[in-house]
Amino acid sequence: MKQGSFRAVGLVVLTLLMLTITGFSAIGDENTINYESIVLEKFSGELEHKWSYGDRDYQYNFDWSVDASKFASVVKNEQFPKLAKVEAWPIALHGVNKSGQELTSLGLWGKFDRRGYNWVDLYPSVPGTGQNGEDPEPFEIPMPGRLQYMDMWVWGSNLNYYIEAYFRDYQGIVHSLYMGDLRFQGWKNLRVKIPNSIPQSKRILPRYAGLTFVKFRVWTTPMERVDNFYIYFNEIKVLTDVFESNFDGDDLADPENVQQIWAQR
Repeated sequence: MKQGSFRAVGLVVLTLLMLTITGFSAIGDENTINYESIVLEKFSGELEHKWSYGDRDYQYNFDWSVDASKFASVVKNEQFPKLAKVEAWPIALHGVNKSGQELTSLGLWGKFDRRGYNWVDLYPSVPGTGQNGEDPEPFEIPMPGRLQYMDMWVWGSNLNYYIEAYFRDYQGIVHSLYMGDLRFQGWKNLRVKIPNSIPQSKRILPRYAGLTFVKFRVWTTPMERVDNFYIYFNEIKVLTDVFESNFDGDDLADPENVQQIWAQR
């Protein structure tokens, strides 16, 4: 083997060794170690949402609102689409409810004046600052841990529509992920995997940089009817990695602790 070939092989080996050493230190917390399944929304009618992960409890108060593209119908001064809590649920998830437990789902009733790529947004919201404080404002749900999957139960009527989930990363970039089509009958569990290309950590401390959930978007397609349709939603759940490395001084990288320290200065 020529001397140049020896040098090339040595350079490749050295490069791989350096990548191995630096790579593990750079992505250490992104290697899934501790999965937890957390229910974010049951659509039970309550605005208080609580969940726990790690050693902390989190609480957020929000409801759900709806918006639509410009050809949404207005019928006798009624604006579509509409949202309502209904007494319905997937039996595969909750059974037949023989115990009498109150179960509800979120129903969407939509109408458009024209076929095409119309959309309907379903998004978390809080009371706004409009007249009487009734105009809702969007609220982005902080995702617990490093998100791996999100799933939701959806009732479809075999329409040629599809649904997307939108997330915002720590840099402010919004990512849309295809969650599934609605060409099925009855209840079905739809799931989306969060790709590794969406960042959920940083190189500098604090490394954790979780996503926020922005909205779901339902798209109609040009060849499908849009004059009257119904879709129902039940239980949003996430599978997340809640592992965080411990190190000497990790309390000084905790954003909440840092705020408390410097709020007194």
